[in-house]
Amino acid sequence: MSAPVTLGIDLGTSGVKAVVLDGDRVRAQATAPLAVARPRPGWSEQDPADWWRAADAAVQILRADAGTALRDVRAIGLSGQMHGATLLG
Repeated sequence: MSAPVTLGIDLGTSGVKAVVLDGDRVRAQATAPLAVARPRPGWSEQDPADWWRAADAAVQILRADAGTALRDVRAIGLSGQMHGATLLG
């Protein structure tokens, strides 16, 4: 029996990293950059819509590099930035 294929996505402050793992083997990996706005001294901001676009871009790179492996994904692991506030409404 083959190992399960896993998709990992990490939302960092400088970019979204994504990886396809086939058991312990890395099948493909990708990074899509993110910008940080600094409108005032001491402020750092990002648009959450940019997170989504970067995650999509990284997964599209994986789609091109991993071949059919994405069809076999059985688990998705997500991680995100520390100490960030996402304000809604």
